[in-house]
Amino acid sequence: MIVKSLEHLNSLSQKVAEKLSKNDCIFLIGEIGVGKTTFARYLINYLQEKNGAKITEVLSPTFNLLYEYDLKGIKIMHYDLYRIKDEEEFKQLGIFLDNQDTIKIIEWPQLINIPLSDKLEIYLDYVKNEKEREIKFIGSGKWKTLNEL
Repeated sequence: MIVKSLEHLNSLSQKVAEKLSKNDCIFLIGEIGVGKTTFARYLINYLQEKNGAKITEVLSPTFNLLYEYDLKGIKIMHYDLYRIKDEEEFKQLGIFLDNQDTIKIIEWPQLINIPLSDKLEIYLDYVKNEKEREIKFIGSGKWKTLNEL
């Protein structure tokens, strides 16, 4: 599907947010600058608003590796693994050890080789028109039956 505007991307993020529940995992996959963090920002801000939480600035966790958001009973862990270079370094983060009852949004998830039951992979790619993006959804578990949004 071609995303033609930021408003369209925002709409798609809200549709994904409506289906999210605790322990879900979203992988955001694509090149630098393609819109992974923008998608995450729209999704997190929508959930903040929906849950009556304060709307916060959602930044890329590239240098911090993780930003956490508490939304009145829902915890969102937003990771960016761009700087993680090998599987051992990834394992030290402990992303999947005891983070029960959290939603995980992970940018640059290429080092993750753990089977996950409820995972949505979102692929973002550049197209000829620099203001548009191609977006593709591939899911497992409850996300497997996700139709085009």
